[in-house]
Amino acid sequence: MKVLKPLFCLLLLLSISSVTQAQSIKNLKVEPPFWFANMPTEKLQLMLYAEDIGNYRASINAEGITLVNQVVGDSPNYLFVNLLIGKDVKAGDFDITLTNGKKQHTFAYTLNTRSADSNRNQGFSAEDVIYLLMPDRFANGNPDNDTIEGMLEPARRSHPSGRHGGDIQGVKEHLDYIKSLGMTAVWLTPVFENDQTPEYKAYHGYAATDMYKVDRRFGSNAEFLDFVETCHEMGLKVIMDMIHNHIGDQHWWMKDLPFNNWVHDKSVYGNTNYRGTIASDPYAAQFDKDKLQKGWFVTEMPDLDQRNPQLADYLIQNTLWWIEYSGVDGIRMDTYLYPYQDYMARWAKEVIEAYPDFNIVGESWVETVAHEAYWQQNLPGQSDGYESHLPSVTDFQIHFAVRDAFNQDFGWESGLMKIYYALSQDRLYSDPMKNVIFLDNHDIHRIYSTLGEKPEHLKMAYAFLMTTRGIPQVYYGTELAFKQGPADWGDGGKRADMPGGWAGDERSVFTEDDRTDAENDMLNYVSKITNWRKNSKAIHEGKLLHFVPENNVYVYFRYTDNERVMVVMNMNEEATTISKAKHIEMLRGYATGTNVVTDATVDLTKDLTVPAKTTMVLELH
Repeated sequence: MKVLKPLFCLLLLLSISSVTQAQSIKNLKVEPPFWFANMPTEKLQLMLYAEDIGNYRASINAEGITLVNQVVGDSPNYLFVNLLIGKDVKAGDFDITLTNGKKQHTFAYTLNTRSADSNRNQGFSAEDVIYLLMPDRFANGNPDNDTIEGMLEPARRSHPSGRHGGDIQGVKEHLDYIKSLGMTAVWLTPVFENDQTPEYKAYHGYAATDMYKVDRRFGSNAEFLDFVETCHEMGLKVIMDMIHNHIGDQHWWMKDLPFNNWVHDKSVYGNTNYRGTIASDPYAAQFDKDKLQKGWFVTEMPDLDQRNPQLADYLIQNTLWWIEYSGVDGIRMDTYLYPYQDYMARWAKEVIEAYPDFNIVGESWVETVAHEAYWQQNLPGQSDGYESHLPSVTDFQIHFAVRDAFNQDFGWESGLMKIYYALSQDRLYSDPMKNVIFLDNHDIHRIYSTLGEKPEHLKMAYAFLMTTRGIPQVYYGTELAFKQGPADWGDGGKRADMPGGWAGDERSVFTEDDRTDAENDMLNYVSKITNWRKNSKAIHEGKLLHFVPENNVYVYFRYTDNERVMVVMNMNEEATTISKAKHIEMLRGYATGTNVVTDATVDLTKDLTVPAKTTMVLELH
């Protein structure tokens, strides 16, 4: 690695003959493609890529812009130029001159004006309900982009794990549907270009081949920007999915790596062990750590080595570019536990410092509350001194607890007690209200099937999700009781198309008349309780008080000084009467409750009877 200081660069340029040849550098690639004036950070690293560009040296003569240094990659086809952009520099173009002996090439680099809109980069909180969807499987708004000439994978809707043609336009056309459910935020699985081979099947978006481009089969960068702006106009937030652990093996880097240590050596480390618990294990063997951090996620996903300083700067800068360019309100970071811990902490810290109202949730798929809590910021008593700077974690413990509650008999440590035990450990989190909670997602079997394909079970679990602490996330199709697909569909069984999202579909679940009675019943239930949640301060910011489950019944309260909500989960096959005396500490002073699903008034001056297999949610008065 060669690092050239500014003084040396200046002397080098002075020593070059004044007679230079203006010569265009062919196919010069510059990333980021543009930047912004008056950014929260003054640092800007430009990655220049072209044949033998490592033999060139950059110079800049622009007021307020300082060339700090430039770094040549192990490949001669890369040059990294590090700049400082002063706070007073105005939007517009400035020239960068590249010189190699008598050869000289000048190009203009653009600083755009930052958006002044107040409804961007808003973050997300327990006031929100997040709707997670996969663009490829939701709706096809533009059939013309299903197959793009020159891209490796065509549309194959007949294949469960092929590209089905869903896109950003399709999602945009159905935002009214999403909003009507009561959702307040939309999380799209990654929209980055995934130009992978048909054998790999990269419709999911987690194998990026260009981190500055939206996949053309989903749309364009401009269409994504329009999508975000439309969501904001409708009062919906947008969460962007990112991956810094790995890329796709067809990423343009892989044909010519900038540095030898840009990705980990698969011949040495193989594939990862998928054991996220290792990252916080004080007794972990180095062999296991290396497998986790350096092993490839799958053979088609090269594992990035964020210890390379140019790569670390590239990834952080790419994040800031997308936040500023698009106005998204939050990020979900995939495989958060797999990269190097110090890098992920730096990334989270710099993002939140740049955008204080922003929010990040890291995917932390681990087996226990303690392993989960380790990754949340401001956690006291970390024996290793680690500070993650990560505001939110994906609360897999809630998913596990709900799964077990409906699939185990009630006992001292089983069934409904699993929910109680999970929540009773909340002291381990720095702020459990910031956890993103969910019943299922794109990597897990459909919750309706997990709960035995019983509508009453799904309603019970959904009501719990909407009323317990944290930030709820709902996977698309849950409102319609989507079932898990056949086993031979693989991951495609978790990711079915929304009927009606494609021209020629026999029916459309986006319209009431085309839905089955069962689908309308579930959708109406979901819509009722989710829309009610929008206006409940007790749920958004209230405390949680719960009672140890007895006789297969779990009772808890959410409350503020001015509002109180009572929730009763009756898992029994018959109606059960709940003692007022047992719960008097929370019922004292309240005479009635309004059932938020049925709107019925309930008398709280006597014992309460709850129907079988029901989660009753009451606003107390």
